[in-house]
Amino acid sequence: MPIMKRTLFKSIGMGGSIMVLVASQLFSACKASNTTKGGAIGASVGGTIGGVIGHSSDNTVVGAIIGAAVGGAAGALIGRHMDKQAEELKEDLKGATVERVGEGILITFDSGLLFGFDSYALQSETKKNLSDLATTLNKYDDTNILIEGHTDSTGDDLYNQSLSEKRADEVKSFLAEQQVKTSRITTKGYGEKQPLVTNDTDAGKKSNRRVEVAIYANKEMKKLAKNGELSE
Repeated sequence: MPIMKRTLFKSIGMGGSIMVLVASQLFSACKASNTTKGGAIGASVGGTIGGVIGHSSDNTVVGAIIGAAVGGAAGALIGRHMDKQAEELKEDLKGATVERVGEGILITFDSGLLFGFDSYALQSETKKNLSDLATTLNKYDDTNILIEGHTDSTGDDLYNQSLSEKRADEVKSFLAEQQVKTSRITTKGYGEKQPLVTNDTDAGKKSNRRVEVAIYANKEMKKLAKNGELSE
């Protein structure tokens, strides 16, 4: 999975490349179910990779999901639970890419759909997407949420860093207005530091201007899963 390779290499560095390749192979296994992938990642490499990323100062959305993995039978239960959420989100979020990653969910919003140029104010026509997201988050309240803001390389580094943080915070504030508990939400801005693709083209810059949301199990869900009590 390209996004996972990009993010994990950036977080772990080349010293962890073998673990990343194993994880990538597990994600791309032919015909494997999301539940199987969730359990396999946790059991095989999730604990090791999670330990590395958990101590990284440059954490990422995918890193947060992998770092939160429990693996084994509990991870498989969590994977099935996340499958339901992901399917609902795919139906509801027309302006976002929804992907199942390990035992969690990764949502990528094109910043152009959320904000005007050089702005962190949410556009009114895109608040519907976030309202739908909030509805699902409130329905499944046993998860934690990480929101990350990213920019392209145009402009000053410090300005882009500030803008990315403000955009992530704006998404959090809107979700809070929709009754999503702020205790579940963490925000982070990376400015231009984590491009998906090159910034040498307009198309590349557009792809790099984005907001990413990670959804992963909280302590209560993990406890229920480990006890075999998590409903699907």
